[in-house]
Amino acid sequence: MKSTDYYSTQRVGIFIDVQNLYHSAKNLYRARVNYQELIKNLVGDRQLIRAIAYVAKSEPAAAENPLHSPRPVSTRGEFSEAGPRSDANDSREERGERHVSSEASFFEALTKAGIELRMKDLQVFADGTKKGDWDVGMAVDAIRMASFLDVVILVTGDGDFVPLVDYLKWGLGRLVEVAAFHRSASGKLQEVADKFINMEDIPKVILRR
Repeated sequence: MKSTDYYSTQRVGIFIDVQNLYHSAKNLYRARVNYQELIKNLVGDRQLIRAIAYVAKSEPAAAENPLHSPRPVSTRGEFSEAGPRSDANDSREERGERHVSSEASFFEALTKAGIELRMKDLQVFADGTKKGDWDVGMAVDAIRMASFLDVVILVTGDGDFVPLVDYLKWGLGRLVEVAAFHRSASGKLQEVADKFINMEDIPKVILRR
């Protein structure tokens, strides 16, 4: 694992795997991510060109948290970016309305932090499993935008992005930084990045519930 020097002239693009971050923060800390603080720390005094978050948008009452696990989600003890809820006795309509409200609030908070949103609808299959990952879309965007960036920052701990890091570095000549929670991030991803940023070490980035 290597470190890179910071230059104020560096043009930075940030690509955020929101689902990966959400589940890491939830499972490790029962917490949520302060995205505004995260962006500020990742950019430093460099030039932020684009910051994009990749999210899956549910239909009303179609899912129980705004970032959607790919596995079936229980309606008991729900947990979202808006905070923990215990509403097993509420009607399905009430839960759906509250979910839509918390999801919209979360998306609004991202945009207020200066982050662009890329959305897709959550897919729900016949067996109850859910899919809303953005791996391919995030990789394509990073490659397409690399021509006007000096540094690509991938905010994810998903090891599936290792080939993308290799291509950005060796195929396109870009510096690649990876930001994630060390304990849940792929070791290989940390190794191939020019710099790994452990989000656990960034003050104020973890908001306790």
